[in-house]
Amino acid sequence: MDEYTRELIDELFADTPGTPSPPNPEICNHIEKMAAEAATAATTGPILDLFSLLKRIRMEDGQTPEAFGLSREQLADLSQKHETLDEHHVTAGGRLNRARPIVEAANARVDEYLRARETEAPSGVEIWEVIKRNQKRIQAQLNIDDLDWSSYSGQLRNCIDSVAALAKIIDLTPEAIADVTRVTNRYRMRMTPYYASLIRPGIVNDPVLLQSVPTGEMVDNVGVEIPPVAADHSPARLIDQFYPRTVTIKVTNMCAMYCTHCLRIAHIGKKDTIYPEAAYGEALDYIRQNERIRDVLITGGDAFVLPNRMIRKILDALDGIDHVRLKRLGTRIPVTAPMRIDNELLDILEGSNERKPVRVVTQINTAQEITPVSRDAFKEISKRVSAVLNQAVLLKGINDTRVKMWKLCETIQESYVRPYYIFWL
Repeated sequence: MDEYTRELIDELFADTPGTPSPPNPEICNHIEKMAAEAATAATTGPILDLFSLLKRIRMEDGQTPEAFGLSREQLADLSQKHETLDEHHVTAGGRLNRARPIVEAANARVDEYLRARETEAPSGVEIWEVIKRNQKRIQAQLNIDDLDWSSYSGQLRNCIDSVAALAKIIDLTPEAIADVTRVTNRYRMRMTPYYASLIRPGIVNDPVLLQSVPTGEMVDNVGVEIPPVAADHSPARLIDQFYPRTVTIKVTNMCAMYCTHCLRIAHIGKKDTIYPEAAYGEALDYIRQNERIRDVLITGGDAFVLPNRMIRKILDALDGIDHVRLKRLGTRIPVTAPMRIDNELLDILEGSNERKPVRVVTQINTAQEITPVSRDAFKEISKRVSAVLNQAVLLKGINDTRVKMWKLCETIQESYVRPYYIFWL
């Protein structure tokens, strides 16, 4: 008999102060039948049911198994039978006194999460009807036709990049307008109409709103720039290198939207820039000449903002470098402008993945960013690459509770994206 079962049986037969009330005759008959069934059972269930009932009666009424005509020896025999029947020789005491309480405690946490998840952290799939109404409203307010709304070029042409455009789609107080104006004098603001449609009207702490609309805090508490995004980690043009076998190519300063928490916000610049061919050439030459490098992250800005021909050209060049074994592309496009994911891009990713693994690394910070449209985009990408990974940023008011982060991880897993890591800035 193992220590867990010995502990269980000792608990059932332990002396208690006072005299327990006599057992109910119906309970006596019931336990007698359960004991007979357990003795002849071909499964472990009847044995565990008997032990569970005896434990509950012992705790609630103080009666020991002897009150029902059951001895230590009989229960020891039943526990041995349980261990023999179980394929992994799990004991009755281990299962009843250890495993099941752990599961019950976990179930209580899950139940608490299930009660809170839809109100505290709704996904874009769950509020899709609200989002569709937002889309119609924004289309009318910004005069965007259906063709422009459903195209990537149309989303960029109609992007919200001024206080005037923002005020058309979001109710802003005079103080908020002044704050946004102060920030946009220093940093760029842009969000696609699609991403703006994910904002729930009237929710002041909406997680999409917090990520996309600047606040005065961005200039009032700017702090000191962190060295890893500055010159001391850039050994060559467009290159950042934090680790000897991994480099980052910052292939563009462009994004479909600019996030309020962006680590590179000071480097985005005042206008979109297409880099000269020579810049990409210098970056690729640096990688060719350093045979220690095996992993290349293509980012920016946003890698998927590049035209397909440029993405193909960069991936082809990396595939032609023998010591480069893995390519990653960093993008938020599938949640900010999922209509960008076209068949040509998917074919390019698949072709490169056939040669060497391609991983798409995205950033999803709230379940609200996953809609039926973005979920479909991730599903298509996942068919063409070796992995789609999420690097979330831990953000105040956005994903800083257990329920919000739990819902985020479950939602992206159901959308063909694997939780990867969390930035804790």
